[in-house]
Amino acid sequence: MKTKNILLSGSLAMLVWTSCHTKTKQTAALPPTPVNVATAKTAEAVYYDQYQGTVVALNYVELRSEVSGFITGIFFKEGDVVQKGKELYEIDRRKYEAAYQQAEANLQSANANLVKAQKDIDRYTMLLKNDAVARQTVDQAQAAYETSKADVAVAKAGVLSAKTDLSYSIISAPFTGRIGISQVKLGAQISPGTTLLNTLSSEHPIGADVVINEQDISRFYALKKSSSDSTFKLTLSDGTTYNKPGQVLAIDRGVASGTGTIKVRIQFPNEDDVLKDGMSCVLNVLNSASGNRVQIPYKAITEQMGEFFVFVSQDTIAKQHKVKIGPRIGGDVVILSGVEAGDKVVTEGFQRLKDGGKITLGIPAQQTPGQPAGKTAK
Repeated sequence: MKTKNILLSGSLAMLVWTSCHTKTKQTAALPPTPVNVATAKTAEAVYYDQYQGTVVALNYVELRSEVSGFITGIFFKEGDVVQKGKELYEIDRRKYEAAYQQAEANLQSANANLVKAQKDIDRYTMLLKNDAVARQTVDQAQAAYETSKADVAVAKAGVLSAKTDLSYSIISAPFTGRIGISQVKLGAQISPGTTLLNTLSSEHPIGADVVINEQDISRFYALKKSSSDSTFKLTLSDGTTYNKPGQVLAIDRGVASGTGTIKVRIQFPNEDDVLKDGMSCVLNVLNSASGNRVQIPYKAITEQMGEFFVFVSQDTIAKQHKVKIGPRIGGDVVILSGVEAGDKVVTEGFQRLKDGGKITLGIPAQQTPGQPAGKTAK
């Protein structure tokens, strides 16, 4: 029995040795993997951080009437730019004109009574000096004069009120801007403060609102004090870039407690009326880390479990390096760490490589692989 166990152990050992020896011979027999490489270079890298935003008019108003009546005049073309002070709507003015004329007449009557009361005081005062009138009469005249003065003040207030109502019957543009489509037509009856007539918004300059995390507040305060023409750029919803420079106009008063965010408004010139109130956009903010950065071809990057790697050629061996990547610039990508300038990174053929695998430079044309099948960097 003991002899049998020895024989089995010997056979098993021989089998293991044979297998390992076979694998070693096979590994040694594997030829180097042909690859193409590119040299990591240092080049100017200008890149931007992106924030979702909305274009907003810096001045915006809903036009509503402060008096009731019927629309008797519309004096603009819908969608046009109207100048500040231009008359836009007229509400039936007849009753307001009549009320104003009546208030003026009441004021004239009050002034006449005041003049009479003043004359009565003057006359009774002279008679009192000659003991020709009772003191009570003079006092009554004085009281009548004070009442007349109060009546004049009331009449003046009535004139001002009637004049104000009359002015409200004409609705004018409070600022220069583009007017929208009218919500009422001629002859429509409107109620004060409730009926929306139209909207008016300014166009030049215009703003873009973005929401940032509270960690970025100090950055935007610094940009408010000092920024260049290239600091802010807008990308519109159709993919085009709005290249006119922007500047920080306002940072909201406080951070939203639920989200830890704050609103920032960037102002842009808009002489050509390219930007419209309500448009969606992407605000590109120049990253302070822009400058000379290491760059490699983007196709050299592979992603594994959310991490990024490249193969670096070291003579006849390829070593895998974990890298931290920045933004893409054309066909290249910025490398923040993991690769140094001058390193030779494998750009083609790395699909068959393992860390420490042997390589040979140059892939025959008929064997050149296409774009890596694995996931690529975002």
